Amino acid sequence: MTESSSMAPPSRRLLMLEWRAVAELSAFFTMAPMLRMAPAGDGHPVLVLPGLSASDASTQPLRAFLRDRGYRAHGWKLGPNFGPRPGVEDQMQERLAELHERYQRKVSIVGWSLGGVFARELARRAPSQVRSVITLGSPFAGEPRASNAWRLYERVSERKVDDWPERERMRTPPPVPASAIYSRSDGIVAWQGCRERETATSENIEVEGSHCGLGHNPVVLYAIADRLAQPEGEWKPFRREGLRRLLYLDPHRDVRKAA
Repeated sequence: MTESSSMAPPSRRLLMLEWRAVAELSAFFTMAPMLRMAPAGDGHPVLVLPGLSASDASTQPLRAFLRDRGYRAHGWKLGPNFGPRPGVEDQMQERLAELHERYQRKVSIVGWSLGGVFARELARRAPSQVRSVITLGSPFAGEPRASNAWRLYERVSERKVDDWPERERMRTPPPVPASAIYSRSDGIVAWQGCRERETATSENIEVEGSHCGLGHNPVVLYAIADRLAQPEGEWKPFRREGLRRLLYLDPHRDVRKAA
């Protein structure tokens, strides 16, 4: 685990490289036939939460992929994600409860960036309704200003970036299996703050790519499919073996070294 006190926003160079998200979206469409070789699901519901200022439109490629793999994938239906405004967290919990009741099964939650922060807190509030959590570049363990988007956050949420109750608790893994997917070349948030505290049911998966492309990066999508396909109650850590070693970096190498 990294020392949060040393965190800083990603460099200007990495921020400028966020244009890669366009290439990653193109790769998503180009590699669609190959992505159909990803592990198939068992039909359980998956709730997908968008990032800061983004809406369900941003997660459409991811949800389409999940439906193709056999899941009941759903958006949050709350419009743009403007942060923890009054009532938003209660509405998310109602959405989770509605999906749990509709399918009579636990719901997996995939959260992109700020959506992942919400996902972990949802699992903490209603663990009996959540099967697993997957975060994509979510700065749940980071310093409030270790981001190139903190000013945007304050503008759209109408609250200070460090005004989030029980921030220290956010660093603790949720009470369900949790996978944190992140990139050291993230140009929006400091990658150190996107890493999970590893336990018997929590892990880190490192990929190469942009922050804005994590939701449609083919390598990320394969990892999501691999994690969701595990039988309920039989969670095991992601295995970097064979060809996977070429696509997924070792998250246990020197984590204090910046990108």
